[in-house]
Amino acid sequence: MSWFRALKDTTRSGLSVERQRLEPLVALRGAAGLAIVITVSLTFFGPAVAASSAFGAFQAAIATFQRSWRPRPELAVASGASLGVSTFLGYLTGGHLVAFLALLVLWTFLAGLSWAAGPTIGIIASSNVAMMLVTITLPTSVAAAAGHAAMMVFGGLVQAALVILFPVRRWGAHRDALADALAAEADYARRLRHDPVAPFDGEPLMLARNAAALTPRQARTRPAQLHGTRGLAERIRPVLASLADPAVGVPDEGPERERVRELLGAAGSILDAAARAIRHGAPVKVPPAAVATFKTPDTGVILSGPAKRAAARLGSLLRDVLETAGAHPDTQHPDTQHPETLETPDTQHPEPLNENAQLTSPALTHPTVTRPTVTSPALARPALTRPTLARLLPIAAGAMRKEVHPGSPILRHAIRVSAVAAVGYLIGTALPFGHSYWAPMAAVMVMRPDFSQTYSRAVARFAGTLIGVALATGLVQVAHPGTGLSAALAVVCAGLMYLVMRTGQLAAQACIAAYVVFLLGMGGEAWGQTVLERVVLTLVGGLLAMLAYALYPAWETPRLRTWLADWLLALGRYGAAVIGRYAEPDGGNLPDVREALLAARTAELAWQEAASRAWTEPVRHRGLSRAAADDAEHALQHIGRVEMLMEAHLPEREATPVPAAARLAKALSTATEDGARAVRERRVPNWQAVRDALADWDGEGVPDRVVRRGAGLLLEALEELSDALDTDVPPITLKPDDPPAPGGRDVDDRKSGDPPAPGGRDVDDRKSGDPPAPDGRDVDDRKSDDPPAPEDRDLDDRNLGDRKPEGPPGPEDRAAR
Repeated sequence: MSWFRALKDTTRSGLSVERQRLEPLVALRGAAGLAIVITVSLTFFGPAVAASSAFGAFQAAIATFQRSWRPRPELAVASGASLGVSTFLGYLTGGHLVAFLALLVLWTFLAGLSWAAGPTIGIIASSNVAMMLVTITLPTSVAAAAGHAAMMVFGGLVQAALVILFPVRRWGAHRDALADALAAEADYARRLRHDPVAPFDGEPLMLARNAAALTPRQARTRPAQLHGTRGLAERIRPVLASLADPAVGVPDEGPERERVRELLGAAGSILDAAARAIRHGAPVKVPPAAVATFKTPDTGVILSGPAKRAAARLGSLLRDVLETAGAHPDTQHPDTQHPETLETPDTQHPEPLNENAQLTSPALTHPTVTRPTVTSPALARPALTRPTLARLLPIAAGAMRKEVHPGSPILRHAIRVSAVAAVGYLIGTALPFGHSYWAPMAAVMVMRPDFSQTYSRAVARFAGTLIGVALATGLVQVAHPGTGLSAALAVVCAGLMYLVMRTGQLAAQACIAAYVVFLLGMGGEAWGQTVLERVVLTLVGGLLAMLAYALYPAWETPRLRTWLADWLLALGRYGAAVIGRYAEPDGGNLPDVREALLAARTAELAWQEAASRAWTEPVRHRGLSRAAADDAEHALQHIGRVEMLMEAHLPEREATPVPAAARLAKALSTATEDGARAVRERRVPNWQAVRDALADWDGEGVPDRVVRRGAGLLLEALEELSDALDTDVPPITLKPDDPPAPGGRDVDDRKSGDPPAPGGRDVDDRKSGDPPAPDGRDVDDRKSDDPPAPEDRDLDDRNLGDRKPEGPPGPEDRAAR
């Protein structure tokens, strides 16, 4: 992306206003806390102390708005206390330029490093540094500075007390996270009706898992609706995929497919009902039509094999979701009247419904049956625990220490923000405006570790400052407010900022600009001077922030291959863990499937975040274009989907072992490790080890067709990844008399009037006597009159055991040719 387009996109992003759900009660609570603090300070200490305490209460309320699963009172207290300490130390060194610059550089450097501990801590630390630049100018003595710091702590305590006394949806964030996960799976079920291989975004499930990690005190007071539903939601996803996918389920058309569509639609309705109940804390209202779909006995007659097993497991899991979400005891559950259509409870993936309590086994026949407690240590899982605030401090310090190494983007951000703060303060001091803190404050407030947020926030900061200052100045010229009215207007601006802060930076920055103008005017500062210096120095600070990122960037684009390799490696370990269970159904010393899945999901989200940042950067792709990255992402998602399908049908502990699966698991683990190394080194991965393991499998009996067919689909997806990364040859169209394309795509034997093959692979119009495709896809044993296989599923209706042991040529053969 060029610099012009990057600046255009970031400008549009910074000036955009999004439609978000407003929280007026929360905004009113924050404004009320600010009003209490200002009133007390004005009554007993005067305007200067009132301004300091207002900054503390204002920042503490902002801290409670951050997306965090930690109790909001703790965030408010931590924010007020840290701002008080910063103000006191800043005042002690404020009379000596060199000493204050050293403190400012140290404070901003630590604030930049704090982003390693998470965005919540990073935002609070950066805001405290910015506020400290203003508040250190208000005291007049050391004793006054201590008093100002104490009032800032008091402001944080007031906001914390209001959060405790007047909670607004105390568990609202946790409820929303869990409801979003169920709603995402409901949408996934409906999309699978029309697209059996539809993708699924795992971010809602990861957020729900983060929300399920609680401190011991939270675990004791958590609502019953939040117990165990997330674990069920994670188990439903692979069951939905295995029920819909023709590779291991039912054909694309016919009565079985129609029945599957009905089940998927009913599952979406039930999951939506559970999501609404959890979000609002209300009883579940189950749709009667959806319940009737699962109650009919036709499912066991129409479906068979893996599809019947998936339908049975889905009904059992949906019943458990309704129970944990708070369904009424008289509610008819999906499998209460016709249990013959469903199997026994899921014994292949034991997971506790309550992750902070003991495991309970599901009732088999009626929802009112009491569940006996299972105390088997083999089935129990450790609770998801979150460290307390005291234990969080050393964890955050350790995360910051790990980022102090060359090449770390967090370290680069810390160096940038500290250098810009010092330079901005010196420029503000040299200019004849006075109040030199405006420039460094604006720079620290807008700077973020990535390019797009820094530039979009800089534009929004300047535009919002112009709007806020203009409106505040116009109101002052009309009303000529005194101290009391200025304080009231500051509280109103703060309340509006709390209300619209999630809708975009432009509106929030405009409210902040007006708030600061009114607050400083409350202390007697001249309005005209505030307007001029604030606008000019805010522009200087924004330009410094943008220039610093251009001169000392931390581009994400060159690191895309590393994120892609990490994702591939995590998927290889997940697939090896799943396939290994077919070789050893009892588990033994094999890696835990759940931990491997979570690692793969985390790596996928890391890749998506890195890719979204990279596409906004004005830097060349350096070997991994956007098209190649998109194709590689699609291939890795295909790999994850195939592994998830195999996980949905893991064998029971008494099942017959499949020895060939052990060899395949080892080959997959080794090949993905080598493949990840190849991706980092800009080479095309080679999957010959996996191909040989599948070739050795021929002739061996397979008790369950899912693992054998899934292994073939897995190899196809791995080869798609190699094709996506093989970008040495430009995509050109060859004439009919030209030799085959080096990329292995047989585009030369398509006639000019023939339509392209599905998915863009022109392999279906070869005659049966043609040689196999060089890219390793087994399309040569289809006759010329056979229909083309759907995209990403060329093995659905064929037995992979018909492969020849030596396999098709690999990427080295294509390169040599």
